[in-house]
Amino acid sequence: MAEKRKKIGNLSVHPLCLGGNVFGWTADETESFAVLDAYTAAGGNFIDTADVYSAWVPGNSGGESETVLGDWFATRGNREDVVLATKVGAGVPERRGLAANAIKAGVEESLRRLRTDYIDLYYTHYDDPSVPVSEFITALDELVREGKVREIAASNITADRLAEALAFSDAEGLVKYVAVQPKYNLVSRDSYEGDLAATAESHGLAAVPYYSLASGFLTGKYRPGAAVDSARSGTAAEYVRTERGLRVLEALDKVAEAHDAEPATVSLAWLAARPTVACPLASARNTAQLPALLAVADLQLTADEVDLLTEASR
Repeated sequence: MAEKRKKIGNLSVHPLCLGGNVFGWTADETESFAVLDAYTAAGGNFIDTADVYSAWVPGNSGGESETVLGDWFATRGNREDVVLATKVGAGVPERRGLAANAIKAGVEESLRRLRTDYIDLYYTHYDDPSVPVSEFITALDELVREGKVREIAASNITADRLAEALAFSDAEGLVKYVAVQPKYNLVSRDSYEGDLAATAESHGLAAVPYYSLASGFLTGKYRPGAAVDSARSGTAAEYVRTERGLRVLEALDKVAEAHDAEPATVSLAWLAARPTVACPLASARNTAQLPALLAVADLQLTADEVDLLTEASR
């Protein structure tokens, strides 16, 4: 697997980033541990979470996913084997945003929940236009110099603000974003393609797309007239009612059949073939969902297959 590792800054990661949003939500601790064990047993080493996961669940307050991961690290003793990504800026209401004090308080809480003394990749979860880039980049630089963070990245940011932050880092000799985490998939392309992707490419940033399977739609299990038992079924089912969604399903079926692969694997492989993308991010709420995700490491689409999927998704 070593030769298949992808580079994000100075980090070396598996071609599939495992999303932790389901831990403490649709996957309880036992199921979460099983998924994490299976992912790492298969060679996976890149896990993504956030301080806010999963505050949207009734009874939760945020931090549940980080807590599950921290407990898993403690029981498995494998923290150094994992490239760990988490995010700041969308946590408890009194510390939302990217003010320097919010970042510094947020990282301490994440480190406590994760039971670690460092974070490999630390994302600003959402841009905060009320805070100048000089303030949050300087705060992040301090975390890197203190050894609490290894690399920094940006999720949900505009091309202009990304360029501004990168320019400030260069001008001041401070830590610089090495990656972006955009919403990006076969049925949501304009959320990344264009100015944001161009800015990332021109600065050599890696992309780790979230929403890679469009809430499960791109697994192929959502079809006209089919009922799916999932917490995200409402969102995914909307794509079935669009012409583009049906075109994409048809193209996915064709390519999947040619490779004897799952549509989910093909969807992730298309993303992996896109400019700037280091590895797609996807979550599994049980071990049965993992093999189709992990298979992206071994699926190489032909140029014609990439073009077929790209054209179907227009």
